[in-house]
Amino acid sequence: MALHEFLTTFAGLPVVAADDDDLPAGPSEVAWRLDMDYDAEDGDFRRAFEKLLQRTGPAGPTALIIGDWGDPGQPFPFATLIDAADRLTGLRSLFIGEMSYEQQEISWIFQADYRPLLTAFPALERLWIRGDGDLAFSPMRHEGLRELVIQSGGLPTSVLEDLLACDLPHLSRLELWLGVDGYGGDIGVDDLAPILSGRAFPALTHLGLCNSEIAEELAAAVAAAPVVARLESLALALGVLGDAGAESLLAGQPLTHLTSLDLHHHFMTPAMAQRVVDELPGVAVDVSDPKDETRHGRYTVAAE
Repeated sequence: MALHEFLTTFAGLPVVAADDDDLPAGPSEVAWRLDMDYDAEDGDFRRAFEKLLQRTGPAGPTALIIGDWGDPGQPFPFATLIDAADRLTGLRSLFIGEMSYEQQEISWIFQADYRPLLTAFPALERLWIRGDGDLAFSPMRHEGLRELVIQSGGLPTSVLEDLLACDLPHLSRLELWLGVDGYGGDIGVDDLAPILSGRAFPALTHLGLCNSEIAEELAAAVAAAPVVARLESLALALGVLGDAGAESLLAGQPLTHLTSLDLHHHFMTPAMAQRVVDELPGVAVDVSDPKDETRHGRYTVAAE
């Protein structure tokens, strides 16, 4: 995923801008994107959000993407959504912080504690977050959440510890962009043990450990991780995976039960990339976007 591009679909729905007059379908059959200009003033986001609610009907949008809220260097204004919870009863999918790097570098997007938001929306099923400034998840139980994606240039251990302290019994898809140590990404393989062992998140069927500078170590750990046996799909994409990591995957436990294995943006040689595809027949293996480390070394998709 290039951070200069925006999603065209979200939650299986076509994305339309909040101020777009031409809708391809009804208000509940599109994902709405609300994005402020760089010169937005105080109150502009709340006013734009109110206009969106007027367009989307009494239950509000089914899927909502929020880009720049006016000052992404300040925490997202959660109160705007929480105060309108009784008008957002149809909301099932939410993405907060979908900004390009021209708008705000990923490491400078500030969030906050998500417990109040999740408490206000018990029926929320899909939550995507970009940026980890001040990001937290105070311990809680949430019955509705099925999918959680956190896109970070450097995910701190504190966020992982928060997640592991939460009770998310129906979470089936988890994707973490671990990032690099230089931007706070200090999560190591040992920190991921509750997930890799299968103890955390009992309903998990998809695991993504992406955008990581320790992709080689992750591949070796995943190769022996008990959780893999019950996964339907696995992603180690967007990071620095090379031949050693790919060899670990192939030498470890069988992966032929997977429906998909996403390794795109990698540093494997062409021969190794082809070998991974050949040795996993029946698995949709993505080895697109190969990179050359001879000029700039290995790098993740997003760090700064």
